[in-house]
Amino acid sequence: MIRLNPINRQRLRRFTQIKRASISLGCLLALYLLGLFAELICNANPYYVRHEGQSYFPILASYNDHIPFLTSYLGIYPEDTFLHNGIATPPNYKWLDRQPTFAEQPDNYMVFPPIPFGPNETITIDSLDVPNDITVIFTPHARVSTLDLRPDLSIQQATNFSAFSPATSDQAVKDASLETFWLISTELRENIAQRFANRPAAAFTGQLQSPSGQTAQVSMRASTPSRRPPQKIRLRFTEWPPAEAGGGQLIVAADFHIRSNTFAFWEQLTDAERATLLTLAKTRRQRGVEDQTLTLGAQTFRVRFDKVDIRYPFRPIPGHLMGIDNAGRDVWVRILYALRISLNFGFILVAVTFALGIVIGALQGYFGGFADIGTQRFIEIWSALPFLYVIILMGSVFGRSFTLLLCIYGIFNWIGISYYMRAEFLKLRQAAFVEAAKCLGVATRKVIFRHILPNALVPIITFFPFSLVGAIGVLSALDYLGFGLPPPTPSWGELLSQAHSHTEAWYLILYPFLALFVVILLGVFIGEGIRSAFDPKSTTRLE
Repeated sequence: MIRLNPINRQRLRRFTQIKRASISLGCLLALYLLGLFAELICNANPYYVRHEGQSYFPILASYNDHIPFLTSYLGIYPEDTFLHNGIATPPNYKWLDRQPTFAEQPDNYMVFPPIPFGPNETITIDSLDVPNDITVIFTPHARVSTLDLRPDLSIQQATNFSAFSPATSDQAVKDASLETFWLISTELRENIAQRFANRPAAAFTGQLQSPSGQTAQVSMRASTPSRRPPQKIRLRFTEWPPAEAGGGQLIVAADFHIRSNTFAFWEQLTDAERATLLTLAKTRRQRGVEDQTLTLGAQTFRVRFDKVDIRYPFRPIPGHLMGIDNAGRDVWVRILYALRISLNFGFILVAVTFALGIVIGALQGYFGGFADIGTQRFIEIWSALPFLYVIILMGSVFGRSFTLLLCIYGIFNWIGISYYMRAEFLKLRQAAFVEAAKCLGVATRKVIFRHILPNALVPIITFFPFSLVGAIGVLSALDYLGFGLPPPTPSWGELLSQAHSHTEAWYLILYPFLALFVVILLGVFIGEGIRSAFDPKSTTRLE
């Protein structure tokens, strides 16, 4: 049983009174436990397989990388065990669950985790719950035509004139008079004459009517005088009144039948037009299809073929609530596994560097003299080495790995802690209780680690949470730059790097950033609480 002295009990009481810090500590521990048991929450291997009266536990194979001396070969079953096909490699259990030789036997079944995906599992497109329907959208489209006029109002060139006169082609109206097709208003005639006279004219918009009663909107851009009078001017004709209603859509199901129809003019289409639209909808499943223009009587429609195209990275959908990354892996699963890796890296790194910094700083401060000065000069030289360059060099020689990254960062990260420990030992080595221990003949080792060190741990304890979040931030930054953990190791920084390459994938930056932000915020709150609990002046006030 751990017994606390009155001072430490008072410190613990002050810490628990800081609700923000105590709640943050509980949340961080809960997140760490969640990460430790990530294999039980997210895993491509089932918990349990019942096959031909035998029980199997494939999920134990997920722990072979962590505790191989306990679970070596436990949970690893060859495919031959279930299908008797002579294949000795581990099976794909999701594929195995769909095989007739396994599924047709009523006693065979599998129990998968709540999220049946592994951190490095590529999700197949066929397994995604995305509608495969084709939506054919009909949008009313205003007909537009342009005419180039000469000064005598004859047509020099026409574009899409058949939109207003289906029986007349663009070539047929060439050199014909505009008044043959439209009744020219006095306002339009004066505006045209003003432009051909090379005088300034404002933008013009008006309405014209044909002898048959058809109405169109005509417009001209503003003009300014030039060196020579213009030889032609351009008129733009637009359908009037504009098409506002009459659109709709068809939803064509995967088996090529119409599931839903809100297009009121569908029955007016000929059989050939319907067959063409359905064929284009079917083609849209394999490749893109250009928009089509469809004219029904006096109204024109723009036809667009929409379909959800699955390209990785892919947005959040049911079953993958945080989306899928650029390699087809579930983002939520990778964030959870990255949580464990980040916290493990932070805890191990801080523990190792604190231990190293405490020992070196304690020896410097206690012995002083040449040991202190010589070690201090070595630390100054060592701290001048460029950390990032060392990471790049060692990674290129030995390959990136968790252990290598931990070792390289650890041999640089202890320097700051050694400064604090050196200062504490220089202050405490002249204390009365240290002199008394020396007079009693207590060994130097006991004086350092049993008498001085417990009284010098206050800065170490207060710095621990801040060093932890700093280590997590450094790991994420190195992964973002490509110098951290090797692929395909789950990492928040690697997900943020994907977001940099796929700016449209908002979920690749939102969820990893939130995870990193929450962990760092919890660590900062814990650090502030510990600092307040260990500060003897926290209960005083200035009057």
